Amino acid sequence: MMNRNRREFLADVGKGMLLTSVGSGVAAELGLAPSFAADGPERLLFGDRESLVGLMQDTPVDKLLPVLLEKLQGGAKLDDLVAAAALANARTFGGLDYEGHHCFAALLPSLQMSRELPEARRALPVFKVLYRNTSCIQGAGGSKKEALHPVVAADLPKGRPGSDLLRETFRKGDLGAAERTFAALTRGPIGEAYNDLQFCVHDEIDVHRVVLSWRAWATIDVVGKDQALTLLRQSVRFCVRVQDRPTIGIRAQLPKLLDQYKLLDRPPGNRRAEDARVDRLALTIYDASPAEAAEAAAAALAEGLSPEDVGEAISLASNRLVLCDQGRIPMKSAPEVPEGSVHGNSVGVHASDAANAWRNIARVTNSRNTFASLIVAAFQTCVRPEHRGPLSKEPMPLPAHLEKITAKDAGALLHDAEAAIRASDQAGAAALVQRYGELKLPERPVFDLLLRYACSEDGALHAEKYYRTVCEEFATTRPAFRWRQLVALARVTASEYGHPSPGYLEASRLMKV
Repeated sequence: MMNRNRREFLADVGKGMLLTSVGSGVAAELGLAPSFAADGPERLLFGDRESLVGLMQDTPVDKLLPVLLEKLQGGAKLDDLVAAAALANARTFGGLDYEGHHCFAALLPSLQMSRELPEARRALPVFKVLYRNTSCIQGAGGSKKEALHPVVAADLPKGRPGSDLLRETFRKGDLGAAERTFAALTRGPIGEAYNDLQFCVHDEIDVHRVVLSWRAWATIDVVGKDQALTLLRQSVRFCVRVQDRPTIGIRAQLPKLLDQYKLLDRPPGNRRAEDARVDRLALTIYDASPAEAAEAAAAALAEGLSPEDVGEAISLASNRLVLCDQGRIPMKSAPEVPEGSVHGNSVGVHASDAANAWRNIARVTNSRNTFASLIVAAFQTCVRPEHRGPLSKEPMPLPAHLEKITAKDAGALLHDAEAAIRASDQAGAAALVQRYGELKLPERPVFDLLLRYACSEDGALHAEKYYRTVCEEFATTRPAFRWRQLVALARVTASEYGHPSPGYLEASRLMKV
């Protein structure tokens, strides 16, 4: 045991007495978070950020927003709050709680949304998600029940790729060995460790699997590389523990396609496809079986089409699912996702969020993972959850919906679009935004309108993620097709309207907006 002098001992005793008298929430605020080492596994701590992380875990949720506003007024930045919330979430759930990883995946999108808002309203989407995050953490036990603890890196054998070692532990379901192996891999370049992690992410399909992997990586920019292991461990743990589709087929098909099309021996191509070619590939993927879609993507990549164009086709196929969705069936409806709704974990929103995450992973990983990510993305787009209901033959809006549009100027179209959203008129909102786009009017006012409701509505845990999916896909989709993304967002916004997010009204009141 490390030698401790009398002053250090008395300081620790004083901390313990103070913690007993004021409680863990206030103690965390004072930077006196307990280690709990005597009560169980050693606690994972975050240095200078610990007090703010503890605040996110232990502040009673009904008192959270005033405390956060005081922090902002005292000089804290929204980035600081999001970073602390991400670490609190990771420490509590470790990627293995359904609502927990939805909260984590919404943190970065809420911060990105804040940057699109006027200064007075900038904290609204962040506060909304921080409220949800802390509520979820406290519902799971807060700091008294934490999933992540310090991990000791394994001694890895020499001569074997890290990806093979990690995947071996994953397929055995050995969580401890997987975490120790990954911890050892993160001693080297973090980008290489992320490349190794993708071998596990590609092994099966699940929207949360890929979105968590991408958001964990992207959130490093806010939290810092010193906590990359903490963030990425969530993805490792999810891959090990959530193996509910081992016979889905991609595990066997992916290596065959990479070999058949000789994608392991070449860099990604840079040939750009014409609009018609991208549209045909999108329809091919949309109409295909999962195996056929995966092969179509592999063949296009082997032809030398750029990953951006292949990814765009996959994104458009996913977007078509949003526009062809006939809505939630009665037996699967709930108050937050009523019959006919297309928000939340609908087939189209899930497919679009997954395609967006796969495309982003493809952009930041090595050649092998670029190819593999897009092949798996195409496969996943075509896996239709059987309980989601049938798809329409043609995407919304139909000609009959467009015929009802009489407005011709931007102001009137936006006014009518907002009225359609507030009436939960999915077809009307979609038609109005499509007509607006056909007139080649500026897109920013439409984004501003839809952003307002992405901030205020809960969206069954998906409002922030899907809004950001559409923002990113609109920006990277060619002009001939990009308005399909905003049309889909308008439809989803009308679907989710009427279910305000807990915490949003209080945040608006506190900020007087």
